[in-house]
Order: sequence, then C-alpha cells, then structure tokens
Amino acid sequence: MKKIILSVVLVLVFGFANAQKAQFGIKGGLNVANQNFVGAGAPSTSTLVGVNVGLFVDIKVADKLVIQPELLYSMQGTKLNWLNDGATINSFKLAYINIPVMAKYYAAKNFSIEFGPQIGFLTSAKVNGTANGQTVDVDAKQFYNSTDFGINFGAGYDFTKKVSIGMRYNLGLSNVGSDDFVSNGDKITNSVFSISMGYKF
Repeated sequence: MKKIILSVVLVLVFGFANAQKAQFGIKGGLNVANQNFVGAGAPSTSTLVGVNVGLFVDIKVADKLVIQPELLYSMQGTKLNWLNDGATINSFKLAYINIPVMAKYYAAKNFSIEFGPQIGFLTSAKVNGTANGQTVDVDAKQFYNSTDFGINFGAGYDFTKKVSIGMRYNLGLSNVGSDDFVSNGDKITNSVFSISMGYKF
C-alpha cells in the first residue's frame, strides 16, 4: 500500500511540476527529534540528533506563492531512560522517507514562511538498550506503524537565487506506535525540528 501511495504522490507532484515554472534542488541538514509517549507509565524523553537529506521542487504558482514538494530521508526518534522487563531502553532510532508538500509565501523579498502536510514511510527502527551490563541495538520495526502523518510549519531565507536556508517544525498527528507496543488509548507521536540548506539547479 505505501508503495502505491508513494508512486501516486510522485506522479502527481512531478506531473504538476512539468506543467508549471519549476526549479529542482537538493537539500540537507540536521534534525532535532523527539517522541511524545502518552499513557500510564509513559517514560520521559529527550531529543535525539539526526540528519535529513533529499530533493525538492519549487513550483511558482503566484507572484509571492511557491508550492514546494519534497522527498526526504529523515533520521528521527528519541532518547529516554526507561526500565522495561529488566532492561534499560536508552533510545529509539527511526528512519523515514518523508514527503512534505509545503506552501511558501514570500512575506518579504527573500524571506518566506511555510506550511503544509507531510506523510512519512518508516524504513527502519532500532531500539538501543542495556541488559546484564551489555548495550545492544535490536530491530524494533514491529513496534511502529509503517506510516506517519503530520503538519509542518517554518520559515526560510534565500541568500541567492540558488542557495537558501530553512527552519521547520514537524508536528506528528498520528499514533506511530503499533498494537504490539501501545494499547488502551496509549499513543506515540513524532516531533522534529530541522534546519537545512538548499541548492537549486
């Protein structure tokens, strides 16, 4: 299913881009990610630093309005200190392929504000834990749902016609914890603050 959704989104995005005035580019930067656990006995969490890298298309639809679809690899997750079944869980390290579609409004000549939805597809999940004096990474993909939905908002600045910088916050809206991990109304949501540099061809 997620391959079908991804294919449909890409066809729509690039088909629309071909019909408009579009600029393609690459971007990359840092993520400061966290997860919010809600429910009885939920652990406290702290931020985990990762990277984001990918492609984007700037599609100018009006004098001050640009639609910017993106395809990004994003390292996310959380740090925590959670005693569970005799082991201490230190972190969850996740990787997603995210597809945000941002509406960018240029409030000033080179300064833009942005807002838009995002769908993410989980590609890997690892739990880092300590038990019996040993620290190991274990596959944790069964603990997480394969897709994530959220809303992004942020701002950007164009240094030149080709080089820009952007800051963005992603607020996860869907419960990413699977039935094997959470139950009885408990939930886990993602949140990510990112900063990235972009280059248009």
